[in-house]
Amino acid sequence: MKEQKQYFCIFGRQPIIEAFAAGKRFDKILILKNAGGDEMNTIEKKARETDCPVQRVPKEKLENILQKYSKYKEANHQGVIGFLSIIDYYSLEDVLHQVYAKGETPLFVVLDGVTDVGNFGAIARSAECLGAHALVIPSQGSAQINVEAMKASAGALNKILVCREKSLVGAVNFLKTNGIRIFGTEMKGATVLSKADFSIPCAIVLGSEGDGVSKEIMKLCDERIKISMSGTTESLNVSVSAGIILYEISRSRNPNG
Repeated sequence: MKEQKQYFCIFGRQPIIEAFAAGKRFDKILILKNAGGDEMNTIEKKARETDCPVQRVPKEKLENILQKYSKYKEANHQGVIGFLSIIDYYSLEDVLHQVYAKGETPLFVVLDGVTDVGNFGAIARSAECLGAHALVIPSQGSAQINVEAMKASAGALNKILVCREKSLVGAVNFLKTNGIRIFGTEMKGATVLSKADFSIPCAIVLGSEGDGVSKEIMKLCDERIKISMSGTTESLNVSVSAGIILYEISRSRNPNG
């Protein structure tokens, strides 16, 4: 882990354009509010083509990042900063095809609104350890995959595949049309976790701790599941829930393992 920088930022319009031309992928790009011009248009076009989130931010935000992460006092952000991805992203269609080609039973973990990097990394760790084939995340509204997330995953983010999709609704619909049963998680789920059938191709949808799975995504779920609890605490941390659910799926699929 020592060779990884906390953030790998690129400052300036032309350097970011050149990085795109070289095939580099960005986790996100910050652009100064009201900034325009041909170069900015090119950057935004390339970002859309690669499903990279773009945020319009005030000058103070860019200045703070420049001061914190640039090694060079003379560096100029020129109204734009790009955060290079430290992992590769994969096509959901390609991953699903590969899983079926291997004769394996698909298991995907869909993260709807999980923005905390610690939780994200911990979920990735459980998912990789317990046999999930990939994480599916939206291009907007998901935790940034940075060194903190990598540390929380104990390196699992270097091993498990991550599919970053422009539309999570579209991704879930794609999985459904390809034979994947979608399980939505909620406190008042109709099916107790231990009673659900996970022997079939499936995807588990986990939502944010504050709001849970969005109504839009929950409507697409084929079945709602919950974890039985005997204590008085109302809910579990989302990464803990993920570990429990994924263990149950692993146990039910490999009863002798």
